[in-house]
Amino acid sequence: MSLQLITPPSVEPVTLDEAKLHLKVDTTDDDALIERLITAARARAEWHTGRAFITQSWVLWSDCWAELVEIPLPPLQAVTAVNVYAGDGTATTIDASNYTVDAASQPARVLFGCIPPIALRAINAVSIAFTAGYGDAAGDVPAPVCEAILEIAAELYTHRGDGPEEISLSAQALLAPYRVFKL
Repeated sequence: MSLQLITPPSVEPVTLDEAKLHLKVDTTDDDALIERLITAARARAEWHTGRAFITQSWVLWSDCWAELVEIPLPPLQAVTAVNVYAGDGTATTIDASNYTVDAASQPARVLFGCIPPIALRAINAVSIAFTAGYGDAAGDVPAPVCEAILEIAAELYTHRGDGPEEISLSAQALLAPYRVFKL
């Protein structure tokens, strides 16, 4: 299975002003750099937790049909489309009445109540389009996650490429309750 980002977050969970206050920066000289570091810190925190923070659209690709599919990157907002692809690349949309979405589970799951209506191609035979994230606004993201993003951005700003590969223990502790573990 592979993931394809379709629509990235439209905002970051942390603003430039919040990051500059956290960094104790009072000039505009590094604004562009700090904005890039916020984005990098959010991406790093999302990777660490296995979650999407701000609303974003993805496609999950699978090479084969399965009765039950886990949708990564909780929290799931919606499954927007399920398509299957024939050997010639022709797409067929699976009607939503033929599957059930369990958005309460983390990661969410999709249970299919049918078999694919066509013979599937060998690679990327099934696509599940979905939207994930806590919401559209920075205020929708839990405060500890935002604080961890600030800490990661500060590490990146301070070390500018010379920092440790792992995020700090304090950032890890803030993110720990939000990590998705596979059992």
